[in-house]
Amino acid sequence: MERILLLEDGTYFSGQAFGALKEVSGELIFTTGMTGYQETITDPSYFGQLITFTYPMIGNYGITADNNESVAPSCKAVIVKEWARRPSNWRSQMNLDEFLKQYEIPGLAGIDTRALTHKIREQGAMKAAIIAVDADRDQALAELKAEPAVKDHVASVSTKTPYPNPNSGRRVVVVDFGLKHSILRALSERHCSVTVVPYDTDAQTILALKPDGVMLSNGPGDPKNLPAVLDMIREIQEQVPIFGICLGHQLFALANGADTYKMKFGHRGVNHPVREIATGRIDFTSQNHGYAVAKDSIDPEKLIITHVEINDGTVEGLKHRHYPAFTVQYHPDAAPGPHDALHLFDDFMAMIDARKEH
Repeated sequence: MERILLLEDGTYFSGQAFGALKEVSGELIFTTGMTGYQETITDPSYFGQLITFTYPMIGNYGITADNNESVAPSCKAVIVKEWARRPSNWRSQMNLDEFLKQYEIPGLAGIDTRALTHKIREQGAMKAAIIAVDADRDQALAELKAEPAVKDHVASVSTKTPYPNPNSGRRVVVVDFGLKHSILRALSERHCSVTVVPYDTDAQTILALKPDGVMLSNGPGDPKNLPAVLDMIREIQEQVPIFGICLGHQLFALANGADTYKMKFGHRGVNHPVREIATGRIDFTSQNHGYAVAKDSIDPEKLIITHVEINDGTVEGLKHRHYPAFTVQYHPDAAPGPHDALHLFDDFMAMIDARKEH
């Protein structure tokens, strides 16, 4: 069945529907990963977005529950050049069409994703909608332009109640802004006893759990929509080691006086090269963000820039001058993506141990 992808600038693309047959709208973005489509679709950081995959065939190794990064995907739609109807993988439990139908997410195939990506790179991320081929496009475009910006991204994907992921080692509290399961796996591999708490948990409640360290997770949306979180971070960093990832990195920067801005089309993919300034080490990293920390806004008396993105020079890592706290913009848990940066979890463990010895 033919469907239309209508962009905010009035451009439209025709494609073949798969997945759920429904009309949706949201922010249109692209990601460049050649693999890891299931992890991408189930990453809460993509909440409310129509995901365009630049790789020409998606779904070729199927879907398996073990690869999910959340209980259920929260993206709005999946847009591809071609989806594989007969996946080839012994682990596969269903194909991409069946998976999207299970969660009522529409897909659109046969799209010229090269042209679509080029448009996003030139004009920036924009709103888009999937509509019926016989829909009134002028009316649909007017409704799309009038659609208000979503501001409750994190509240929509964060856990509503605390829950444990017990183990026998260091006690770590993870503040859930849109947590990926791979972060919990990385902590479990290091024998951490984890408690996951909602995004709006205050500092006193977190400190009452007697954590050895606190993680600020990844998540979707504009960090400036979460002003209440900043006081929590400021209080926690004075008492407990902190490790922040992605949105957690941006919130940490805001809490320490820096500013953030919306990028033209963001970083989304698994091959972003990042340089560690102190050593010159280069890691290839997994990234998914549409906002970044403004380099010129960083107070050098509070924060040190530790990592930069090689392609565009954006800030990719921060460290506090006075407290045991550091953050990165990318995803060291590597799902999907390379394992180059997994050592950052070990660095966090070492920071916790050093603090406990004092």
